[in-house]
Amino acid sequence: MSTPVYQAALATLLLGAAAAAPAEAKTIRVTVDRLVYTPADIEAKVGDVIEWVNKDPLVHTATIKGGADVELPAEQSGRLLLQEAGSFDYICRYHPNMKGHINVRP
Repeated sequence: MSTPVYQAALATLLLGAAAAAPAEAKTIRVTVDRLVYTPADIEAKVGDVIEWVNKDPLVHTATIKGGADVELPAEQSGRLLLQEAGSFDYICRYHPNMKGHINVRP
């Protein structure tokens, strides 16, 4: 038997569960083409993945000083799971004029 009080309690419980569900992580794609990261500035959150797609015939990296170093073979891709919040500049080790920035929210 369903009473109005029971229905209200169930609705409150279901709404609370939906609000507590974590947001899905997303994959953010960055293209590497003609020695340029596009987009160069990335806004993300902890748990997101960045995938660099290298369209150049050259090997590149996405290197954060003192942090991650993602190898990007020619005409292939590399991925990085963002595990901490912060603001990070990155470059290509082989072509230091290539620059990008990642802002990671909690």
